[in-house]
Amino acid sequence: MNRTRIAVAAVTVLSAVLMSACTGTDAPSGSTGGAPVVGVDYPRSDTDFWNSYIKYTPQYATQLGLDLKTTNSQNDVAKLTSNVQTFISQGVKGIAMAPQDTAAIAPALQTLATKKIPVVTIDTRPDQGDVFMVVRADNRAYGEKACQFLGAKLKGTGKVVMLQGDLASINGRDRTEAFNECMKKNYPGITVFGEATNWDGAIASQKLQIRLTEHPDIKGVYMQSSFALAGTLQLLKQRGLLTAPDDPKHVFVVSNDGIPKELQDIAAGNIDATVSQPADLYAKYALYYLKAAIEGKTFQPGPTDHDSTIIQVRAGVLEDQLSAPLVTRDGAVYGGVQSVKPDDKSLWGNNIS
Repeated sequence: MNRTRIAVAAVTVLSAVLMSACTGTDAPSGSTGGAPVVGVDYPRSDTDFWNSYIKYTPQYATQLGLDLKTTNSQNDVAKLTSNVQTFISQGVKGIAMAPQDTAAIAPALQTLATKKIPVVTIDTRPDQGDVFMVVRADNRAYGEKACQFLGAKLKGTGKVVMLQGDLASINGRDRTEAFNECMKKNYPGITVFGEATNWDGAIASQKLQIRLTEHPDIKGVYMQSSFALAGTLQLLKQRGLLTAPDDPKHVFVVSNDGIPKELQDIAAGNIDATVSQPADLYAKYALYYLKAAIEGKTFQPGPTDHDSTIIQVRAGVLEDQLSAPLVTRDGAVYGGVQSVKPDDKSLWGNNIS
């Protein structure tokens, strides 16, 4: 074969290769090999609950066939806003987030709405702005369940401290308002000292210490999240109050989250109850609804196929309220609320490796 024929053959082969490369082998923008790319912003990584959520998220992304981009806003709405811009530049098709400041996230949601990028919020609900779905449990029920447990244990009299989260968060407001309303209605003989903590364990410990000094007869503590667990137990131990549940000095402690350490402490008698917030289902259904949004699916208020109920919070906002059971040492009924024991296999805290 002469040089001319060799050159022509080479050009023919190269053209065929280039044509092959241009016919359907490249992944479209916003997907990898056909898998939609979604962004998940982790709100923080300094609590056992959120670290569990972080662990579950990539597992469910794989199961649902989604390509995952992640950021961590570290409880800072400015960082979350910046992370949203990063996701947009990466061409994600949907974003899941858990804004801790539920008022300040509105401008970022508006930006995403103009770009037609669906949003699912986990654990929290924005005060303003539209999202495709909110995935959280009924946070008012958290406060009510804690109230009913403490009210029953204290037989309707005494003093309790409520270590609130952050009242800039819908969760902090829901839990606080429901706890106070339940106490006022059902247990008016109980005095409640509310302490805002900004979901900060050090602040919670400091404020609890002041209250215990001023009121050594406090008999109950409601922690709106497990962020305050270590500090609360340490303070009670220092004061000789970390005693068995049947000891007259015992201070009844209720938490929220359902992390493995809480379940262990309930079994050991160190704390008395928690409301198990489903970290695994938050990860699963955040991604489930993102995928559904990308596929053009819609949902209506009503029961779901996963033991929850979708409610319409306002026009443009639906919320899937996942199950969050009360956990107690004996699994009894308190104030009409059925509880489960800490070794119940249905609890996510007993199934995390």
